[in-house]
Amino acid sequence: MLQQKVRVSKQFNFEMAHALYGYDGPCRNIHGHTYHLRVTIKGYPITDDNDVKLGMVMDFGNLKKVVMEEIISVYDHALVLNDSAPYVKNELLTTEFEKVFTVPFQPTCENLMLMFLEKIRPYFTGDLELVGVELRETPTSYAEWRKEDN
Repeated sequence: MLQQKVRVSKQFNFEMAHALYGYDGPCRNIHGHTYHLRVTIKGYPITDDNDVKLGMVMDFGNLKKVVMEEIISVYDHALVLNDSAPYVKNELLTTEFEKVFTVPFQPTCENLMLMFLEKIRPYFTGDLELVGVELRETPTSYAEWRKEDN
């Protein structure tokens, strides 16, 4: 069989809240979403008959482990806020809530997706290429990164 590269993707769902500091619409208020994160990698399926992963580009379980450790376990049921917002200095946020993160950027869908990209990118080197990340904030609104665009 001709050796060809294949893309494989895994989707993850998690709950997260954010607020867009200084924004001119309702999203300036703390609100949450059920996020859908899709990670796509590309590589050649394993052809070694002695390899237990024969036929796989990457074991979906290994892909899941990376994303769970770097993103889902950290940000599921968390609140993400722009660190330049004055309300992030309120001690009540960190004393009353366990998972409050401040970031040096506006936590839009686009910027959150790029942050997640940077967290997992180091795991995909050599024959495994990270070629796509998509973060859905609502059923009809999402941000995506594609390697071929960059």
